[in-house]
Parts: sequence; structure tokens; C-alpha cells
Amino acid sequence: MRRILWFRRDLRVDDNPLLSFEGEVLPLFIFDTTILEKLPPSDRRLTFIFHTVMKLKEDLHIIGLDLAIFYGKPTDIFDWILTTGSYHEVCASGDYDSYALERDRDISLKLPFNLLHDTYIFKPDEVLKKDGTPYLVFTPFYNCAKKLFQREHLTHYPHTAQKLVAFDYEGLHCIGGDTLTKRPLLLESIRFEPQSLTLQQQMSPQEKLALFATKIETYTNARDFMALDATSALGIDLRFGTISIRALLRWLSEQKKNKVDTEPFFRQLVFRDFYAMLLYHFPHLALENFRYSFKGLEDKEKFEAFTTTRTGVPIVDAGIRQLLETGEMHNRVRMICASFFTKNLLLPWQWGERFFAQHLMDYDAASNILSWQWSAGTGVDPQPYFRIFNPYTQTKRFDKEGTYIKKYLPQLAQTPAKFLADEALLRQYNLAQYPSPIVEHSASSKRALEYFRLSMPEN
Repeated sequence: MRRILWFRRDLRVDDNPLLSFEGEVLPLFIFDTTILEKLPPSDRRLTFIFHTVMKLKEDLHIIGLDLAIFYGKPTDIFDWILTTGSYHEVCASGDYDSYALERDRDISLKLPFNLLHDTYIFKPDEVLKKDGTPYLVFTPFYNCAKKLFQREHLTHYPHTAQKLVAFDYEGLHCIGGDTLTKRPLLLESIRFEPQSLTLQQQMSPQEKLALFATKIETYTNARDFMALDATSALGIDLRFGTISIRALLRWLSEQKKNKVDTEPFFRQLVFRDFYAMLLYHFPHLALENFRYSFKGLEDKEKFEAFTTTRTGVPIVDAGIRQLLETGEMHNRVRMICASFFTKNLLLPWQWGERFFAQHLMDYDAASNILSWQWSAGTGVDPQPYFRIFNPYTQTKRFDKEGTYIKKYLPQLAQTPAKFLADEALLRQYNLAQYPSPIVEHSASSKRALEYFRLSMPEN
């Protein structure tokens, strides 16, 4: 049997179901212009993806295969490939956002589509209520997931001997209009500019796991302190599949055998599944509120202040500066920023979600969209509209010395830490080269609560 192996969110050789088939195969990767045309040339994710794809190509060479790399629309590329020979099916790991589902449906009309489960722990229809409907609350979803979790979720997929389909791999195959041409394998070939990556972004998943092994015992208590390097840093690897979710679960199993409490980290992985399941079953969540009619107030001046680190709220501005400079943001800071954006500034959560989507290296549609809906109070939570983070008390609790803030806002390096967690002091004293808070927390919180109360459906 001849198969096309379409690498997407599984950019690795080890433990990849795509490589567990026998027979003749054509491995390929597509730089999808439908996605890329919306990105600026400076998008640093493309630097990471490009280097990862080149590493995948090298690793495939070692096992006697090669990676054909294309630039264009997937439908056009498959149309051209099918003119070069016959194939029995295309195999690809599951991707469940609305564009991915539509794209895969289009390709399935051209060739039988074998959708493999690889991206998440559970299939999107695996953890459901007894009546077959999806869970809307995480805790019962988590309890059900733990009961359903079996050894098969730890399965390792070994590479099976495969024969490479004869194909001309030299260069980058660019399909646009009516022609197919070859170009050198350079990032500039697809109009993107090489960007610098942080040392952490350059680390392999194995290096990150080795580092995480030294701090997983303190993960529960330390992960919320943004100045500490206490998280796994594996978000980008899970997003692009440079490590399989099963390999990570097997690693956790080994840690558990060593008496390490792995439950808190496992819970976060299941939360990732929960959001993917919700977006799969309720695709309208990508743009629409799940509950409440309030859609936010469109204020471009406040949006610009937020996105250019001029809100006057140190923890918020530091988080956005980290995002803009590195493509990363500590998870606790993401929640603080999203709450401030949607509740204190009353901006539409969709604006914030798109802004994060433009910059996050580990951007995952389901996680980002549902997290913003959670912060906005418009998501699946039963009564979340009254949840409003106080950025100052959050600072006092999780960055008491101002270490994180001063790292990303060097103009505040000499400012006493107590100022950074005290709104009254920030308003009382004019800090050099730093604005006064754009809104007052208490007043803006009360305003948000009133808007949400008015949007609640009548009983």
C-alpha cells in the first residue's frame, strides 16, 4: 500500500504513529499559505518551525526516508501530487480547530483520509457524560478522564520498516497559480525573516524534561511564581509535536514510581484536553460567547495602551513585554492580563485572543480561545462573570520583590517593590518614564460587574 504521510502537529520521528505503517510512503510537510499569508514576516514561530522541519528531514534520512516540503494551499498541493502517481490514502494526526477540520474534509474528497489520534491524551469524543454529551465543567471531566485512562494511552509507536516512494525531493516545492517551482530550503524562500530564539526555545524536549525532573517536586507550589523557572516549558513542544503526549505521560509514570506527586502536572495536561474537546464539540466558541450577551466595548485607545505596554499596571505591562520580546508569557500572568483586558478595560475578549494568537510561540487555538473565554466570564463555567483578578494583589503574592516585573520593565529597576503592588502609590508618585494606571481597579471592576449583570438572561 502507498501512503502519503502528512506531518503537521507531530514534527518528530520517535513515537510517531505515522511511521508505524508498512509499505511505500511519501512523507511531506506543507507550509500552508492559507495560514502564513496572515502572519507578518517577523513571526518568530516560523523560525522555530523551519528549524524543526529541517531537523525532522535529517532524522527521516537516518531511517531511510525523506521529507518533501511544499509551500502553497494543501488542496492545490494534493492535486499536483496525485498527478505524479497513485496513492491509497493520506495519513495525518488529528487537528481539531475549525480551519483544520475544513481543510481535512477537502483533502478527504480527493483521497481516503486516515486520521490518527496523536495530539491529545484522549480522542475528542472519548470523555463524555453517560448520555453522550460533552462535559461543561472541568472537575467531572477530569474525574471521568482518570477512570478512562489506561495503559493504551501510554502506547509507544515504533518505526516500522518503510520504503520511500520515488519522488523528486530537491529544493522547496512551491505551488502558486499554475506552476510548481523549486527554491533553496531557506526561511526567506517563504518570505519570512529569521528571528532569534531564546535559549529555552532552542532546547530539545529531552533537555527540557531533564531540567523539569529537577523541579517537578516543587511544581505545585512554585509554578505560579512568575520569577521562578518552575514550569515544564514544554508548551511549544506539545503544540508542534516535537514530543509525543504519550512520551510525556510515560515520563510522568516513571516520576510517579519515584514517589513524585505528578497529579498537578497531569491535571494541567487533562485541562488541555478539556479545552480541545470543548472547541471540537462547540466550534462557535472560537468567536462567540457561550453565555452572556455582553460583548465588550470597542475602545481602540485602551487596546493600543494594552498592546504597547502603556497601561500603567506593572504586572500587565511586564507580561505583554515578555510576550512581544520572546513569544512567551507565564501562565499566571496570562490570566492576570486577560482578566485586566476583559474586566478592567472591558475590551472584547476576541481582540485579546487574536493578539495572543499573533505572538504566542505555543499558540494552541483551543487553549487560547477557551482561556480567554474563561477570563472574560463568557465561557462554559456556570457563573464566572464575577471573577476579576486584582493585578496588585496578584503582584504582591506572586512577584513580591518585583523580580519578574523589573526584568521586562527595566525603567522600573530602581522602583521600590512595594510601589509595583500598590495602586495608590503608583497614582501618588510620578514614576520616571512610566505612565499612571489607565483605570482604577475598584471602579473598573464595579463597572464590569454591572455590565455583566445587565447581560444576564432573565429567569
